[in-house]
Amino acid sequence: MVVPLIATAPPAPLPPPLLPCPAEAGWEVVAGARLPRRGADGAQLGGYSAASYDSHRDGLLLLSDAPRGRVDAWSGVRQLGRVPLRPLFRLELKGSPQAPLPEEIDAEGLVVVGERLWVASEGRRSAARPAQLLAFDRSSGVLQRATPLPADWQPAPGQGLGANQGPESLALLRRPGRTDVLLMAAESPLRQDPPAQVRLLGWSLEPTGPKPRALARLAIPAGEGWGLTDLLVVDAPGPSPALLRRFQAPARWQVLLAHYPLPGEGADPGAVLEPLQQWDLIAAGLPPDNWEAMTPGPDRADGRPTLLLAADDNFSPLQDNHLALLAPRRSAPCPPNR
Repeated sequence: MVVPLIATAPPAPLPPPLLPCPAEAGWEVVAGARLPRRGADGAQLGGYSAASYDSHRDGLLLLSDAPRGRVDAWSGVRQLGRVPLRPLFRLELKGSPQAPLPEEIDAEGLVVVGERLWVASEGRRSAARPAQLLAFDRSSGVLQRATPLPADWQPAPGQGLGANQGPESLALLRRPGRTDVLLMAAESPLRQDPPAQVRLLGWSLEPTGPKPRALARLAIPAGEGWGLTDLLVVDAPGPSPALLRRFQAPARWQVLLAHYPLPGEGADPGAVLEPLQQWDLIAAGLPPDNWEAMTPGPDRADGRPTLLLAADDNFSPLQDNHLALLAPRRSAPCPPNR
């Protein structure tokens, strides 16, 4: 008997990592746009502090830090800068008798997992406005679960998050055969911590609910006003991009993109992770403003991956709802898949 050979296709090449090559080549702003300040119904838009982009549907979710929180959906990112984005729907976040929502939340971080929206809510060191991890139903916007932050993040004399100092970021760490983990970082050092270090927390999404674990600390630039505003996991176990921002009165903005190593299993939670690389995004052409949100964007025609950034206008006439698409610069020769 002759056994026919089964032809197997060669494995697909890995996509290039979201990194410039060489690193000093940096980033370029390949597209940009301003979103309208009001919707078709006249309602005020803005306060966009987190983003999630679906490349299959070319759909963008923007999380607003309006008092009760809101998610605005848009389409047309692939044509950013050439055609205005199209509004799709608006989802108001709301509580229920089983899971009441505070009168005001400060929604700052967003991760979409299945039919659930995970939101990081920034606190004010008060019982009325606590920092929390919130889970909403993706279709209705109804709050399903509110989880308090660990005790050492809670306000107490000399400890905890500062008022309006985070958490501002939320990222999904997904690995085959492992429980999903949400990575949450403080914007600024906790009151009991040294300067220029922000804590990284991992929320394991167990069937019984999210379980927190201290992972490490991330070193951020020294100097008043620096904070970490968003975090991504795009090439696990590769480096994790983070957005760093500084405001200095009256109107000076600085924005850096830094890549941090992901902490390994059993890592010392007190270990300080230094950035592997960092780039000045204002020097790369980003308009100076309050850039807070970051999500992987659509691939370019030349095969380069992108980052999509959004600025929070704070509902201020002096700021804008910017969107910007960044692509890594690449120079020949580069190693394969770089």
